[in-house]
Amino acid sequence: MKRLIAVVLLALPMLAGAVATPTEHDPVAAKRAVALSEQLRCLVCQNQSIAESNAELAVDLRRQIDEQIRAGKSDTEIIDFMTARYGDFVLYRPPFKAQTVLLWLGPLLLALAAIAGFGLTLRNRRRRLVERPLSEAERAEAERLLAPDGSRKTK
Repeated sequence: MKRLIAVVLLALPMLAGAVATPTEHDPVAAKRAVALSEQLRCLVCQNQSIAESNAELAVDLRRQIDEQIRAGKSDTEIIDFMTARYGDFVLYRPPFKAQTVLLWLGPLLLALAAIAGFGLTLRNRRRRLVERPLSEAERAEAERLLAPDGSRKTK
C-alpha cells in the first residue's frame, strides 16, 4: 500500500504538468507553433519564414515560440513579444502605420511611375513621328539615294 501511495504521489506532479502545459507531442500546440512560425520572417534569410529557414536565428526563434506556447501565452502575446524585440520587420504582414507606409504603398507607387514613364515615352515617340514635309536638300538626297541608275556616290 505504501508503494502504491508513493507511486501516485510521484506521478501526480508529472500528470499535472503534462495536463497544464503543452508538450512537443501536443498536436494543437505544434500546429500553433507552425502557424506562428509561418507569420514571422527570418531576419537572416529575409525571404523565408522562420518555419522554412534553417538559420541559427530561425531555430532560436522557433524554440522561443515553443517555450512561450508551453508557458501558456496567446498567439497575440507571442507576436507582440517578437515585434517588441525585433521590430515590425519580423512580420510578413506588417501593420499599416507611419513607419510601414512605404512597405504597403511602395509597389503601387512603383507601378504608377512605370505606367507614367511608359505613357511619356509613347507620347514623345508619337511627337517625333509627326509627318513634316521634306526640305529641298532632303528631297534631293533621298532621290539621289533611291536612283536606280547606280549614281550613288559617297561624299
